[in-house]
Amino acid sequence: MAISRRLLNEGETVVVDTRTHVKALLWPLICLVILLAVGTYAQTKIDNGTVTLVIWILLACLAVWFVLRPLVVWATATYTVTDRRLITRHGVIVRRGHDIPLARISDVAYEFGPIDRLLGCGTLVISDASTHGQVKLHDIPHVEETQRKLNELLHGTNDAAAGHEGT
Repeated sequence: MAISRRLLNEGETVVVDTRTHVKALLWPLICLVILLAVGTYAQTKIDNGTVTLVIWILLACLAVWFVLRPLVVWATATYTVTDRRLITRHGVIVRRGHDIPLARISDVAYEFGPIDRLLGCGTLVISDASTHGQVKLHDIPHVEETQRKLNELLHGTNDAAAGHEGT
C-alpha cells in the first residue's frame, strides 16, 4: 500500500490506492535510450579521452534531470480513496497533500483518448464544493473502475446523509 496507515483515521478503510500509470515513464525511458546512444556514438567517434569524459558527465546530468527526476516524481505521487475522503500526496523534497471529504465531492468524471484507452488509463476529474472547483488526476490506471468505485462511495455517503436528515 502506498499510503501510510498512520495517515488514516480510526476506522477508515482504503478503497482505491494507486499512483500515476507507468505510461508517465515512457518519455524518460526514450530519453535514456537517446542519451545512451549519443554517449556511445561520441565515445566511438572521438579519440580524446577528456572530451569523451566531459560528454559522459554532461549526459549523466541530463539523465538525472530527464530520467531520474521523473522517475522519483512518479514514485512519490499517490492517490488514495478511502471510505471517507480522497487523499492525494506528491512531492520529493516538499511533500504536498490534498484531502477532499467524500461529502464535498459533487461529481466524478473521466476523460481518455485513444492512447489512454489502449494503455488502460485516463484522467479522473473530480468536482468538489471548494474554491478549486475541479481536481484532475492525470493518467490514473483503470480510470473507469476507479470512477465507478468512487461513485458507489458517493451514493452510499449521500444515502447515509439523507437518512440522517429524515430522522
